[in-house]
Amino acid sequence: MANSLSKADERRPSTRPILGCIADDFTGATDLASMLVSAGMRTLQTIGIPETPLEAGVDAVVVALKSRTIPAEDAIEQSIQALDWLREQGCEQFYFKYCSTFDSTPAGNIGPVTEALMDALGTDFTVACPALPANRRSVFNGYLFANGVPLNESGMQDHPLTPMTDANLVRVLGAQTTRKVGLIDYATLRQGDTAVSARIDALKAEGIGIAICDAIDNDDLFILARACRDLPLVTAGSGLALGLPANVAQRLGHTEDAARLEPVAGREAVLSGSCSRATLAQIEHARAHMPNFHLDALALNDDYQGVVDAALAHAEAHFDANSGNHDAPGPVLIYASASPEEVRLAQQRLGVQQAGELVERAMAEIAAELVGRLGVRRLLVAGGETSGAVVSALDVQGLRIGDSIDPGVPWTTTLGTQEPLALALKSGNFGAPDFMTKAWKLMP
Repeated sequence: MANSLSKADERRPSTRPILGCIADDFTGATDLASMLVSAGMRTLQTIGIPETPLEAGVDAVVVALKSRTIPAEDAIEQSIQALDWLREQGCEQFYFKYCSTFDSTPAGNIGPVTEALMDALGTDFTVACPALPANRRSVFNGYLFANGVPLNESGMQDHPLTPMTDANLVRVLGAQTTRKVGLIDYATLRQGDTAVSARIDALKAEGIGIAICDAIDNDDLFILARACRDLPLVTAGSGLALGLPANVAQRLGHTEDAARLEPVAGREAVLSGSCSRATLAQIEHARAHMPNFHLDALALNDDYQGVVDAALAHAEAHFDANSGNHDAPGPVLIYASASPEEVRLAQQRLGVQQAGELVERAMAEIAAELVGRLGVRRLLVAGGETSGAVVSALDVQGLRIGDSIDPGVPWTTTLGTQEPLALALKSGNFGAPDFMTKAWKLMP
């Protein structure tokens, strides 16, 4: 890792990062990093906690963990290790990033990790704001809305790993933490950052440790960011990141090419394990435009290697058939995404953990073969758990962040791999219906 990171951008002067971020999954980390880049921060994403100091000239660092659904004590341990490393790099403010749907296991891990980070930093107050208006995630009177409906009516109630059946975030977070949870409401936000700061002081006087924050548009997030400029820790989805760079604008050494990536040539593939409504719509659109192969969890259980080999043979046949036509090869789609009914059937027969692990293992093995044997160098991955499995299989150690394809989903290029790869790691809920086809037209 040391060599990869130390080569980061010799064109820019070396600086110590100002903002240190901890993300609870890999797609969420790239989402956050893309927001910071778009707001003017030179940002590097690491996959896991590096073993060596950061030597790159960057303004923000995002440590990507895979901690959303693991036991709370493990999530806390990993998050504190990430915090310790970020503090060693000189970061001054810290950001715990979770999904804009605020989902985790019933026992956490948002609350327990937030508490542990607060204790480690010696702070008695922080905010929690998953709002991301660009992707239709808003918070009003403490209730989280997704695509215009309460969270528990948005499809998240059917999530195979982290179902969300309550849209009241004060209640959800209150069940996960020993600290009192309060609210900074929309009416206060609309009065400006001075009013929000006064509300923070009032909540602290009442013994409130964490405040859910309303936000229905980006203006609200900018106001909240200004009011949070002196907080050691903020917790949020990626939306709050739009406003934080302005707090330190004079220190950024901003360059216009902060999102520039070197082009990567090679074959293309899409791997999808997400079962979200957004991803299912994207797959339906993509199937009409590219060759595709469906990985079924039950079939994997019956004949794992046979199904994996068949998926790879399907991809290889597509590449071979078009090897002489430089304009036509295009991407191949391999997906395990399925409807809620199909997911429930697989989970009933195999168990929730076994079904998920089968798909992740297959996607990881397929990704390694696509890259190592079939020459794929440009890869789009849908789903947080799938993305985590894929980047681990490819031994990706870090990512340079480029421009966004859709809000929250940038193209990136890898650090640590034998040859650079272009990766787009997409949260299941993100992206327009044509995401999987238009992404290739927006390559760096």
